[in-house]
Amino acid sequence: MRYFVFPIIALFALSISCIPSFAQTAPNITTTADKSSYIIGDTIVISGAVKAVVTGTPLTIQILDPNNNIVHIAQIDVSQDGKYASNILASGPLWKASGTYTVKVQYGPSVTAQTTFTFASSIIPISNYFIVKDPTSQQTFSVNYTISGATVKDMTIDTQSISLIVSLNSTSDGTVVLQIPRSLIDAKTSTGQDDAFIILIDGAEVKPQGEEANNNFRTQTIQFLQGDKDIEIIGTQIVPEFGPIAALVLAIAIISIIAVSAKTGLRFMPKY
Repeated sequence: MRYFVFPIIALFALSISCIPSFAQTAPNITTTADKSSYIIGDTIVISGAVKAVVTGTPLTIQILDPNNNIVHIAQIDVSQDGKYASNILASGPLWKASGTYTVKVQYGPSVTAQTTFTFASSIIPISNYFIVKDPTSQQTFSVNYTISGATVKDMTIDTQSISLIVSLNSTSDGTVVLQIPRSLIDAKTSTGQDDAFIILIDGAEVKPQGEEANNNFRTQTIQFLQGDKDIEIIGTQIVPEFGPIAALVLAIAIISIIAVSAKTGLRFMPKY
């Protein structure tokens, strides 16, 4: 019995001594994505670290779609401190499926790790409207729009340049459809026919992808790129300098002047 107890004690002591070493063991490689979800046109940042750097050994990154098809593969270098990072643009003919994508990294023949993220291959357009106010006449105009790949931060009018300026926060390439009231801004030829708007994106002239018009609105479809900030639509005529309230005040002032002048004229009219 005495001889049987010693092996049990020895085995128990050995198991205790092994527990801390397992708890303190770091993974040979780690990998992560900077966000949990992306849409078409986003930049995906894959980063991590390897435990032991082997000089001259590249790290392989693969991204697979929900159907296990490879949509991206590349080899990058690992820094001396073991860290790595890669920027990947989620765009192109291979990025077609929506769902959960898998990132696999491999360093050397057997050191591997993986992570996942969700991806939407199409951008859902957002429809809304923006109230534009003319600072001179205090008139307000509702501009309906549908946009994908960005959000509308602001809309302002510049009476000096006869333009409507749409400020964007663009997170990817996208499209905006603007329903512009003719009473706000319009473009006419000298004969009164519809003329084309001049459209600038961050100062560079572009052509609209489409245009529709009726008696009240002109609808412009404009494409932009990720990072674009301002769309300027230049016409030939903008909201009148005098709005309804200002026109009423002006009319009252003119009538008052005429009335005063009439009274003054009668007062000094010579008597016969």
